[in-house]
Amino acid sequence: MRIPLIAALCLLAALPICAQAPTPPARLGLCAACHGASGHAGMPGVPHLAGQRVDYLRDALKQYRDGRRSVPVMRAAIGPVSDAELDALARWYSAQSPQPQGQP
Repeated sequence: MRIPLIAALCLLAALPICAQAPTPPARLGLCAACHGASGHAGMPGVPHLAGQRVDYLRDALKQYRDGRRSVPVMRAAIGPVSDAELDALARWYSAQSPQPQGQP
């Protein structure tokens, strides 16, 4: 009885570790140059990505990559990125805390 109880307690203690934010994707560097590593853009006119819906971000990135959204800077930045890399970027930015209201 003691061993299953200890095992159950260990599993419960490990749950917060499993629920942590995703690790930064390998392709984050180029995106972070304009949008910030945490999704808070530091340049005027560049949108904040933190806290956006993951499906929206994933679809927007695919549209930039495939040329359905015609923004030359984004098309050049995305380049030949795989669907898995786009998913990782979308998950990363959606998991970041959005900028508080009233902040520029």
